[in-house]
Amino acid sequence: MAAPAVKGKEVVKVVKLAIEAGKANPAPPVGPALGQAGVNIMEFCKQFNERTKDKKGPVPVIIDVYKDKSFSFITKISPTSYLILQELGVESGSKKPGVEFVAKKITKAQIRKVAETKLPDFNTTDIEAAMRIVEGQCITMGIQVADAA
Repeated sequence: MAAPAVKGKEVVKVVKLAIEAGKANPAPPVGPALGQAGVNIMEFCKQFNERTKDKKGPVPVIIDVYKDKSFSFITKISPTSYLILQELGVESGSKKPGVEFVAKKITKAQIRKVAETKLPDFNTTDIEAAMRIVEGQCITMGIQVADAA
């Protein structure tokens, strides 16, 4: 989903990035990506940091760049994998998913919490389907799902 287009402006480039909330700066990846598009990098950083000051972790952002070098952007919810790690309080998933598992198991209640948080970004409005998506992500990260709720 692209950023909401500004009426009467032609989009010439769409840039997708993941930036730490409230910490956008002209260094890579922001500077090179937006510099090539001719966008005012400092203005983007200022707006992004203001919009994400109350969030934590990586924030996916989709930036529409217009012919006149102006821009608009939308922010998404942090990646599912980040939300799962935060919920479990672990640093990372397994280095060998399916062979080795992280020490903690995730409960159905924790899966529901992550699914409810991420639901606006999923291609569904069904919480059960969203929970299955989160469970699948857990499996790919080497996190076992506890049977009890």
